[in-house]
Amino acid sequence: MTQADTNKLKIDFVGGASKHRRQFGGGRNQPLARAIGISGDAPSVIDATAGTGSDGWVLASLGCTMIWIERDTEVHRQLAIALSAALDNPDTQEIAARVKLVHADASDYIGALHADDCPEVIYMDPMYPHKSKSAASRGPMQALQKLLGPDTDSERLLKAALSQAKKRVAVKRPKSASPVADLKPSGSVLSPNTRYDIYGGALLGEINNN
Repeated sequence: MTQADTNKLKIDFVGGASKHRRQFGGGRNQPLARAIGISGDAPSVIDATAGTGSDGWVLASLGCTMIWIERDTEVHRQLAIALSAALDNPDTQEIAARVKLVHADASDYIGALHADDCPEVIYMDPMYPHKSKSAASRGPMQALQKLLGPDTDSERLLKAALSQAKKRVAVKRPKSASPVADLKPSGSVLSPNTRYDIYGGALLGEINNN
């Protein structure tokens, strides 16, 4: 990764897009919040693919107690810097205090959790290979895609998540993409370009009992 790419990856939870989304993102009515199941008390959530932290930050701002898992060293470092800055800012310190950042392989970390430490919800946003340059993301997401490349182990991660989540697993997908591992979800929440596949209820219980 070049220095230019590293600069593009710079993450900011205090201002810019994060501030705008925090203030005008739709609160608990936005698709992400509905996919996680935020109603009443906000659930405990593991964001298994933290990336730039954009979705995880929204969930923390809505009251969720978060564990963010990021296995790439440079992305983890950038997240740590951004979270430290957010903790130092009075406008964001309460949100940042809800986040624990972990540098690990998510499948290994989640699979090793003891029952008492399992979260209510596990969220996944696997890196998706774009079909054309016109479809590619820009700015931080483009830099992240260049650094990490397409996801190759989402099936393994989904299996670990399904075995440990207490209430549900939510998986973010492009709207037209097939489900991870072709495993039919219990339901989905749609937005213009994105689909959140939800695994919970009877399906989650069946998997956890096997």
